[in-house]
Amino acid sequence: MSGNPRKILVTSALPYANGPIHIGHLVEYIQTDIWVRFQKMQGHTCHYVCADDAHGTPIMLRARQEGITPEALIERVSAEHRADFRDFLVDFDHYHSTHSEENRRLAGLIYRRLRDGGHIHSRTITQAYDPVEEMFLPDRFIKGECPKCGAADQYGDNCEACGASYSPNELRHPRSAVSGAEPVMRESEHYFFKLGDFEPMLREWTRAGHLQPEVAHKLDEWFAAGLQEWDISRDAPYFGFEIPDHPGKYFYVWLDAPIGYMASFEALCKRTPGLEFDDYWGPRSTAELYHFIGKDIIYFHALFWPAMLHGAGFRTPTAVFAHGFLTVDGQKMSKSRGTFIKARTWLDHLDAEYLRYYFAAKLGPGVDDIDLNLEDFVARVNADLVNKVVNIASRCAGFIGKRFDGMLAPALSDPALFVDCVQAGESIARDYEHREYSRALREVMALADRANQYIDQQKPWVLAKQEGREAELQGVCSLGLNLFRLLIGYLRPVLPATAARAEAFLRIPPLTWDDLPEPLLDHRIAPFEPLLQRVDGQRVEALLAASKEDLASAETPAPQGWLAREPIAEGIDFADFSKVDLRVARIVAARRVEGADKLLRLTLDLGGETRNVFAGIKSAYAPEELEGRLTVMVANLAPRKMRFGVSEGMVLACGPGGEALYLLSPDAGAEPGMRIR
Repeated sequence: MSGNPRKILVTSALPYANGPIHIGHLVEYIQTDIWVRFQKMQGHTCHYVCADDAHGTPIMLRARQEGITPEALIERVSAEHRADFRDFLVDFDHYHSTHSEENRRLAGLIYRRLRDGGHIHSRTITQAYDPVEEMFLPDRFIKGECPKCGAADQYGDNCEACGASYSPNELRHPRSAVSGAEPVMRESEHYFFKLGDFEPMLREWTRAGHLQPEVAHKLDEWFAAGLQEWDISRDAPYFGFEIPDHPGKYFYVWLDAPIGYMASFEALCKRTPGLEFDDYWGPRSTAELYHFIGKDIIYFHALFWPAMLHGAGFRTPTAVFAHGFLTVDGQKMSKSRGTFIKARTWLDHLDAEYLRYYFAAKLGPGVDDIDLNLEDFVARVNADLVNKVVNIASRCAGFIGKRFDGMLAPALSDPALFVDCVQAGESIARDYEHREYSRALREVMALADRANQYIDQQKPWVLAKQEGREAELQGVCSLGLNLFRLLIGYLRPVLPATAARAEAFLRIPPLTWDDLPEPLLDHRIAPFEPLLQRVDGQRVEALLAASKEDLASAETPAPQGWLAREPIAEGIDFADFSKVDLRVARIVAARRVEGADKLLRLTLDLGGETRNVFAGIKSAYAPEELEGRLTVMVANLAPRKMRFGVSEGMVLACGPGGEALYLLSPDAGAEPGMRIR
């Protein structure tokens, strides 16, 4: 077990039960799932719970529109949510609903404790009423201008532009989102949570390391403005829990929604012998409690929630981790562009692990937004996972299978290299722990580069042709597969399905972090089968088209391709083509060119002859990535004098340019100087 064993409870924010999961939601669940899987790999006791947020007027109105009961609606949506999470490999220990007896009991308990502690009071308020629909309007069904910053088209409870929380009565130019009518004001008795009672406790808690620094600074603004009491009641008709001592009044959805974390865990305790609720939620709990949320609900989780827990005699969270929003191709997700993508639509076209990896490669510990750039997505997944990681196994497994009956060597051919890669696991583990996923994956890919360079240097395809070098061949390929096993272990929190296929190929049990330093020696592996397919750009275009078809209006013009395609050039005859001498070359040195924005100076080995070539690939490759790599060059191109020197040929690459540019590389077995025919 890595370090001292820990007891950890983790939650993600509850998805609302009146609509599908989309890829913007998945940022949070994938981020959380990676962290939980890492903790479990470390050997810690870690429980991950979530639930559907199943109450409120929107659900009531949608059920009415569909001619079904709210219970039937939330049951159907829950099944859809569970299927989407399952297929995106988000592995909850328990997934519940806020419309449950556990949540009803706990919401009532917390309310009564707060009431008895003097933290609840009632008063008559003037409330917006829709004269057409004959109902009081919940906050989210009133829209207008934010009273704090003036942003238009904001909801009646909080502003998405500045994050302020306020009463719907404070909105400027309000209108009903149900009928469009201008609301009229009517009186109603409501019940309020006196948040200001907890200001000293909250000031201390928010500055005690439980929040990210930028979040704590944001809360200072709200403290300066004064903590406002919180309306926790709603009038009938309303789908939710009736307040125990006030018939006809219901708990506002935001009161019982976070209590759903507790309810889901209580349901898990009921079916798990030895798991005790108070060990994780009781006031003397020594377990760790973490909430992963979006930055738009910080106010509720960093002020109301800890105050409610503290006032009701429960423990407060160890930390609340907020993340940013998702953009696609640098813009807000759009139905008209087909970039408002439902989880199920993604799964119909692309592998879930592609998105898990790409999100992880972008995620850090802060609240910055992340962007899904579709060209970069295709390039990164193919380059990192297929060309680097999986390529190691495919390059080595065939020799072990055919020449050694699947048996790995009894010793490592380069123990120092293996130890270096094992020791890198310490910093990778720290990165996972601190949610520095992008940095962790950069470290893993740097190790993958080292593994591929080792294989290139040792040339197992050459050893296989030489008599008396069987032991060397077995040793080189066995080390390659051990390095592959390490990489798969480091990637297991991100790519659990690929890791499971790799473990079956290696014939090993599921990897733990403590397993990784011990190499596989004198061990028989299974025949190799492809572990991950390349991302097909046409599938990305089909995804966008399907998303537009699913979610956008029919009259919206079809999107252009995500990757601009150049027209095919005019034809040439075979005699002209045969004049081009294409040769395999090894890049023995790569250097930046001072004063050049796009060029790298490559020294190429053509099998005894050396050439210098200037290549416009600086935006796509760092020089250290290229040294030792095989590529393809035009060997009989006339030398060209350039401002930086003479270029003695041309290397071949494809792609639209920028970072999405790929050097052509020959298959394993090619040698410098070979002509391509």
